[in-house]
Amino acid sequence: MAESTAFSYEDLFADDLPDSPPRGAPVRQKYDFAVAYPAPETLPLDGLVDALRDGLREEGSDFAVYPHPQGYPPLREYVAGKLARERGIDVSADEIVLADGSSQPIHMLAEVLLDPGDVVFTEHFVYSGTLSTLRRFGADIRGVACDDDGMLPDALKDAIEGAQAEGKSPKMVYTIPTFHNPLGFTMPLERRKQVLDVAYATGVPILEDDCYVDLRYEGEDVTSFHSLDDCGMVMYVASFSKIIAPGMRMGYLTAPAQVLDKARSVKSGGGVNQFAALAVHRYAMGDLDEHIDEANDLLRVKRDAMLAALGENFGSAAKWSQPEGALFIWLEMPEGVDLVDALPAANEAGVGYLPGPGFAPDGVSGRNCARLCFGYNTPEEIHEGIAGLARVLEDLGVMGD
Repeated sequence: MAESTAFSYEDLFADDLPDSPPRGAPVRQKYDFAVAYPAPETLPLDGLVDALRDGLREEGSDFAVYPHPQGYPPLREYVAGKLARERGIDVSADEIVLADGSSQPIHMLAEVLLDPGDVVFTEHFVYSGTLSTLRRFGADIRGVACDDDGMLPDALKDAIEGAQAEGKSPKMVYTIPTFHNPLGFTMPLERRKQVLDVAYATGVPILEDDCYVDLRYEGEDVTSFHSLDDCGMVMYVASFSKIIAPGMRMGYLTAPAQVLDKARSVKSGGGVNQFAALAVHRYAMGDLDEHIDEANDLLRVKRDAMLAALGENFGSAAKWSQPEGALFIWLEMPEGVDLVDALPAANEAGVGYLPGPGFAPDGVSGRNCARLCFGYNTPEEIHEGIAGLARVLEDLGVMGD
């Protein structure tokens, strides 16, 4: 019998696969400022258990058949009502697709809209998960300059017209206008209208990611891009991940019918997990609003703890955002300070953060910047962790005066 050798798949893999992620669970530091987790002590575990028990008692026999391809209809009805009440979005349950968090809807839209080389415009730093998805489909991602109110309309217009002059195909503007990840701003109403006018003038639609909108600790709500649009130029995604639990993996998409039909055709896995959908629906109908208020009270304390700790330990040696909500603060050190190089020493001290290049469309900008998340640790731990980060940077000789 011939000696057997292990079969190799190396020559069979697709040409455009991304790099393989590390095996095993990610390493989490004691002071875990790297990931935008909600506060673990706010997870409504008892409420979810009760909600699921009620749902199974009433509809458990339906688990014998596959779920609706757009997701559990009662939860879609709830989402439609929530969007109408809180975001000024008038859509029916049939115009909503439930999906795994907000990342799957973004993936679906990228798949139906993007060919390799198509241009997508984002803020000059933006959520790393979306950047990964856009790169997966070969997008030419172009960052647009921002100020404290978000994307600059004139800069966006110039960027779109510049791409068109190159013979490129601008496909969409991706934005997180409320509690931007990672920059922290909330785009004012007038700025939203100006950006929407640019979309109308150039014929480039907007993908609005509204997944943090419920996490407001101060200030007034600003209506959605979708509610301002009367031409079908806005696609909209949001999620229950930050207001119930990321582990539920429950988000949703609404878009013009023409787009939604195509998005449904590429959705993998059929309808969303009915087990999770039942729990989210029953819980949301009874307790979600009160839960959001209680969680926001706690998260406000944590945000304030991180802002205070940054002031005490960094002073005038850095700048940072002052977000009205969500889970993260954008730290900007002076040019020449390298927070990528400093990360191993910070990890050694038990402090985790994500450096700026992970949020940069070009993948290299922002080495002097980092996103710091405050949801997971206690206020006391936040103070300890920020002080520890300052000590690391002082030891490396990069803190300045």
